Amino acid sequence: MNIDKARFNMIEQQIRPWDVLNLEVLDLLKEIRREEFVPAQWQSLAFADLEIPLGHDQAMMSPKLEARILQEMTVQPDDHVLEVGTGSGYLTALLAARAKQVHSIDIIAEFTAQANARLLAHGIHNVKLITADASRGWSQAAPYNVIVLTGSTPVLPEAFKRDLAIGGRLFAIIGDAPAMSAVRMTRVSESTWTTDHLFETDVKPLINALQPERFVF
Repeated sequence: MNIDKARFNMIEQQIRPWDVLNLEVLDLLKEIRREEFVPAQWQSLAFADLEIPLGHDQAMMSPKLEARILQEMTVQPDDHVLEVGTGSGYLTALLAARAKQVHSIDIIAEFTAQANARLLAHGIHNVKLITADASRGWSQAAPYNVIVLTGSTPVLPEAFKRDLAIGGRLFAIIGDAPAMSAVRMTRVSESTWTTDHLFETDVKPLINALQPERFVF
């Protein structure tokens, strides 16, 4: 496989058509090599438009979804980022390349260890990786300028909204399969948030994601 050609095709045929047009984002996708964050047995699919199994019934997001998140969050050099769900560490690397500091939390210790090795191999040192359950929030290092939930949640815990700094942005995929809505929530004041509905999608929920109260007959 011609890796550079496959990467080019990924960007031109998957990512640009999905309205990811920010040149800094597109350049970053060329710079941080996605195939080096994919489990060895799946590297031939590193640039395919699909989720890649990571084990533990979890999956790596599709390339276009990772790119769209990065574009929508408009991460700035002074931003402090919270990522819930480290997974392969690839989106972590993309966020870290644009931010001042990233706290990335994953409930699966194996993912934390693997991501740590991959990030160090790429010379990325502005990430603090923690093994813990952050599905309902992670206030220890708040406030955050950017929060990214990499799994869906049927209900968005209020803690994530409270932990945003003024002007901070939150990316979350909210709802139940198959009708999930990807949103960008922005905190505009101490008591006010705005919500932009970005697109529809369907991804696995975070482990221990908050569930709505369901009526039982």
